[in-house]
Amino acid sequence: MVVARLPQYARVLSQLLEERVEVVNSDQLGERLQITPAQIRKDLSYFGRFGKQGRGYSVRRLLDELNQILGLDRSWNVAVVGVGRLGRAVLSYPGFAPAGFKIVAAFDTSAALVGQQVGNLTVQPMEELDQTVSQHSISIAIVAVPSSQTQQVIDRLVACGVKAIVNYAPTTPLVRKGIRIENIDPVLALQSMTYYLAQDRLWSN
Repeated sequence: MVVARLPQYARVLSQLLEERVEVVNSDQLGERLQITPAQIRKDLSYFGRFGKQGRGYSVRRLLDELNQILGLDRSWNVAVVGVGRLGRAVLSYPGFAPAGFKIVAAFDTSAALVGQQVGNLTVQPMEELDQTVSQHSISIAIVAVPSSQTQQVIDRLVACGVKAIVNYAPTTPLVRKGIRIENIDPVLALQSMTYYLAQDRLWSN
């Protein structure tokens, strides 16, 4: 899906800027991303003309255009629900802020965790979710709760006005039309890779 590849393009373009590269062509982008130049040109053509044939793309201009398309030309406030081991790891990850995502609130249902300080945030009870989402204009949430609680938590977030959710629980919750959800399950990713490893083994026997 083209939208899923755009952040990859933006990341490489940011790296090129750090390397003080001013112009790049689709062959060079393809080599870094292991994507065919034809696919890159096709993806970018969905959103307009960014370069000139034979001259390549201005790295700065293309990055600015992609950031605008992706909504990365502004900062987004994010909430984390679930402050167990995974939730704490998410809260401690330093890569969100430079990318434009500011984690402004953390929630949990455990009385043992509510009130604890994690980084610069105090873990809040779920009862404060509605008020905090409204107060901080939170439109994105990261959910790191057990599978048994996931649907209930996501329903609550949607009711509060959150429209984009990253779900780390190994389950596929239901959401209404207009809500964007990204399910991230490392076990499924590993199982997809073992398919290819198994095929390699069959062919080598």
